[in-house]
Amino acid sequence: MDSAPRSSANASANAPGDDAVSPPSGDGSSDVDRRGTDAPRPRAADQDLTARARIRDAAVACFAERGVAGASVRAIADDAGVSPALVIHHFGSKDALRVACDEHVAAIIRQGKQEALTAGAGLDPVASLRAVTDGPPYLRYLARTLVDGSPHVAELIDEMVEDAVGYLDAGVAAGTLKPTDDQRGRAVVLMMWSLGALVLHEHVTRLTGADLVDDPANAEAWMLPALELLTDGVLDEAVHERYREVFAEREEEGR
Repeated sequence: MDSAPRSSANASANAPGDDAVSPPSGDGSSDVDRRGTDAPRPRAADQDLTARARIRDAAVACFAERGVAGASVRAIADDAGVSPALVIHHFGSKDALRVACDEHVAAIIRQGKQEALTAGAGLDPVASLRAVTDGPPYLRYLARTLVDGSPHVAELIDEMVEDAVGYLDAGVAAGTLKPTDDQRGRAVVLMMWSLGALVLHEHVTRLTGADLVDDPANAEAWMLPALELLTDGVLDEAVHERYREVFAEREEEGR
């Protein structure tokens, strides 16, 4: 599931000559920036964050609020309490900083899901939901950046789907989830449902009162129907079997 971090094009960083600065090397970044790590989740109150981590967290917040195009390197630097030159020193360009944010947010989501799905019946769902809002606005970041048209969106979604395959497998092994013959298919569908709800979060709030991006721990108006659907299903078993038969027949005919 885990692989080397994605590469990114050296796009403009909203300041002349920014990309001419050498990219970072061995600067003490937080381990959770990299895929495949199990480093503890960073805390917003942690005063020991490295400059690179402070810049990344400030960028997550700026991108969540203004979008990637609307957030300048200078604004990110101001929020992080550093100079624009230091932002470029650590990340090389605003585009590369965005990729680092994508990887970090994906790692946070992966770690949270892994912990929740392996906790079984001992899970505290409210604490689990609150954890993802402890620190930078990760969910609002996703809601904003998933629709910005960047080619990095597909890379982020692919990464999150592959992550989901891993933590869904862990959930099955822990007895939290029912097994399936198509784990990747299930991961794709569940991820599209989840990310789609984040993108449409304003309509979710309008229709249910639930705030999925800023207060998911109190979003029971959304969570309870979703849990019922996931646990008990919607279709009658006979109808489900009929669909399976029809699709199996079509697959056989296509061979």
